[in-house]
Amino acid sequence: MGARELVVDPVAAAHRLLGATLTGRGVRAVIVEVEAYGGVPDGPWPDAAAHSYRGPSGRNAVMFGPPGRLYTYLSHGIHTCANVSCGPDGTAAAVLLRAAVIEDGVDTAQGRRGAAIRTTALARGPGNLCAALGITMSDNGIDLFNPHSPVSLTLNPTDGAVAGPRVGVSHAADRPWRLWLAGRPEVSAYRRSPRAPAPGASD
Repeated sequence: MGARELVVDPVAAAHRLLGATLTGRGVRAVIVEVEAYGGVPDGPWPDAAAHSYRGPSGRNAVMFGPPGRLYTYLSHGIHTCANVSCGPDGTAAAVLLRAAVIEDGVDTAQGRRGAAIRTTALARGPGNLCAALGITMSDNGIDLFNPHSPVSLTLNPTDGAVAGPRVGVSHAADRPWRLWLAGRPEVSAYRRSPRAPAPGASD
């Protein structure tokens, strides 16, 4: 299984990324929470919450493919967040990696996050996930399915996915495009953006 498995709609790609193994700089983790994002208004998956909604730019170019590339951005100008591009080359779509369980390299992840952080919280939340695995903005655009990349991805079959609205977005806030594995304590808490319309008033 490789990047070609992600050439689907973003929600299907999110399902395929759940349970995937992410390896980065001495840490191996299994992804337990993701969030799907689409693209431009006239594309197959218009999504006003996506960075790609207004078209390609230097910042979001990786979202437009090819699939299986790492798209990084800074949240609040501080925290690196990691996405996996998906869909056909030239069509914007990506899946945000929201949480993971550390399977190997706990001490390394702990050293990056801090000794006081509980094991279940080491990679809970997009910024914490990147910090635990040593993912930085300089990793933007790398091929996650190249075994020689500093961050790599292996898809694994899994089940038990639960769906709900995305976290912290003010547009398209009710879409059940956040997916997580049931019963995992590493999954982050849901927080609706205060700028979002009332529940049920957004697509």
